[in-house]
Amino acid sequence: AFPPRISSAAMTSLKEICRGLPLYPLPENRGRRKGIPHAPVRTPNLTAQEKKLALRNALRYFPPEIQKKLALEFAEELRLYGHIYMYRFFPDIEMRAYPIGDYPCKTKSAAAVMLMIMNNLDPSVAQFPQELVTYGGNGQVFSNWAQKTLNYPFQVMINNMHRYFNHFIGKILALERLPEKCQIQMVIPNYSTRDEYEKMFALGVTMYGQMTAGSYCYIGPQGIVHGTVLTVLNAGRRYLKAEDLSGKVFVTSGLGGMSGAQAKAAVIAGCVGIIAEVDEAALLKRHKQGWLMEISNNLDHCIARLRYDLLFLLGLTQWFVHCKMELHEVHFLQPIFLIYSRDARKNKIALSLGYHGNVVDLWERLVYELDTTGELLVDLGSDQTSCHNPFSGGYYPVQLGFEEAKQLLSTNPGKFRTLVQESLKRQVAAINRLADKGMFFWDYGNAFLLEAQRAGADVEKRGGNKTEFRYPSYVQHIMGDIFSLGFGPFRWVCTSGDPQDLATTDSIAMSVLEDSIRQGVSTSVKQQYHDNIRWIREAGRHSLVVGSQARILYSDQRGRVSIAVAINRAISEGRIKAPVVLSRDHHDVSGTDSPYRETSNIYDGSAFCADMAVQNFVGDAFRGATWVALHNGGGVGWGEVINGGFGLVLDGSTEAEERAKMMLSWDVSNGVARRCWSGNDYAYETICQAMKENATLKVTLPHKVVDEDLLEQALK
Repeated sequence: AFPPRISSAAMTSLKEICRGLPLYPLPENRGRRKGIPHAPVRTPNLTAQEKKLALRNALRYFPPEIQKKLALEFAEELRLYGHIYMYRFFPDIEMRAYPIGDYPCKTKSAAAVMLMIMNNLDPSVAQFPQELVTYGGNGQVFSNWAQKTLNYPFQVMINNMHRYFNHFIGKILALERLPEKCQIQMVIPNYSTRDEYEKMFALGVTMYGQMTAGSYCYIGPQGIVHGTVLTVLNAGRRYLKAEDLSGKVFVTSGLGGMSGAQAKAAVIAGCVGIIAEVDEAALLKRHKQGWLMEISNNLDHCIARLRYDLLFLLGLTQWFVHCKMELHEVHFLQPIFLIYSRDARKNKIALSLGYHGNVVDLWERLVYELDTTGELLVDLGSDQTSCHNPFSGGYYPVQLGFEEAKQLLSTNPGKFRTLVQESLKRQVAAINRLADKGMFFWDYGNAFLLEAQRAGADVEKRGGNKTEFRYPSYVQHIMGDIFSLGFGPFRWVCTSGDPQDLATTDSIAMSVLEDSIRQGVSTSVKQQYHDNIRWIREAGRHSLVVGSQARILYSDQRGRVSIAVAINRAISEGRIKAPVVLSRDHHDVSGTDSPYRETSNIYDGSAFCADMAVQNFVGDAFRGATWVALHNGGGVGWGEVINGGFGLVLDGSTEAEERAKMMLSWDVSNGVARRCWSGNDYAYETICQAMKENATLKVTLPHKVVDEDLLEQALK
């Protein structure tokens, strides 16, 4: 019978976690832990009957003799936080990715799943670890701690576990080749609204898996660092006609979850990055990790930093740390900064500066500098606040301080919403003013322009379609053609936890890409390979690993399959000590249907169709994925996206190699074929080349309408 009766009063070891919920006796309820960030209070506006239903749903995980003791505390959690997280069952163990051999599971695949889950909840990786949020403000791994620890214990998992709204519904045997785990978080379209989601999440019947949070494949902000580096580099090429971004200034916001990558990406790209963040804890976390070079809460200092090179700032920063000085205590040193200064942009210094404050204040200050000095201090701009979730803590209005805004969010969500929309309008007004003078701005696919439009901001593109705004999304202008070439965020995790294994896989990946270049590839593909070889060479120097020993690079079908085969053979030969988990961001060639992001450059009218992501999910399942996931929402928001992902365990076996070849080929070709049919020339060339290299691949090719006048004549 499940769950088994466990005698331990607390989950203090991997063995206890893998066995299930500790019920006899119950562990001590220590509530919310101090010293770690917590998710904003949810405001689902449940009726009395719905509150009763939420409590009933939470108690169904527990036998009747336990329910009476838990009912009161669960009701209190619902009242205080708008959701029942079941804090009592938060494990009393360091949450991180342990070496795969430490997990008491019957199969390596089961242990790999457990490892990936624990990495998603590692406090150095997760945004709100005790609320099971990995990134994006509400990107959940599970809805509550019972789902995490009850399940059907991973110790006995063999294959074919099925999850509804992240509750393990059961283990149902099927053919061995099918995935060991299938997870789906979907809602009927007419009820897929933000308000309905808040209610259903509170009821415990669905959750927002974002992308790699709910599919267990998040690898910390490294995953988005690489994509951001490529985005900034290609933005420089497109907008500034520059291969070298030294001395160029990039202004953006967000350092919490995935947005935390922006600081490191700016430095790797060689530019000056100023990133605004309202939450001091997020700033300090990125600074401690070495991803953020400097922090200031003084706009005068930020502007001076754009104009001046503070020669001895590093020494002063170390002194601040030594003296245990807080951010608000350093403003008196501003005159000293200005004395010891020279032009920073002329000296082309790579810098990441975190501004502790609201990004609207930063944008408006840049406008003030333009108006008073005539100097445009910013070249590139974007935004990575969690605007997919703007009224529940994803975006904080400029009119209030951070703590004051959080309080208003829980006490008067209607007023909070009004202030957010006013703030968005102010932000866009400042961006428009700077863009008119030559700054280049793009939407990072976080629904910033979509929510700004809904707020009444001036973001309309005259004559544009539903997915176009005054500023392009980064997919439309920067990354879309890269997707059409078949390139996307391919990643792997070394389950041994040994950095040497990661170094070995890095060397393998570089060799594979260099061999492909020698064998001959197109000019556009060669540029992408070179960017990724450079990325891997610099990865170790930039301390990119947070959490599991993982790596990401953008690769096409040929590269992904070749790298996977080479890694699998290295495992078989003993050069890599343990299995390697392959995955990718759902933000990829074929993993996501998102008309305001991944498929925003689809212009044949199918941008709002979700066939590709579902086909991807099903096709990966048929072709050998270890686990698969299909989510409502991701990046742009609930109801705006359908996306799917996978995990594939390489164990050195011949079967693993065959699975990798078959599944990875489909995972890329599915999306390239769809983009080919939408009229993208790069995708047409790419799928034709793929068919030449793989005789078993047969794709029906579209015919172009060569005479546009024919359409006009026929419709008269």
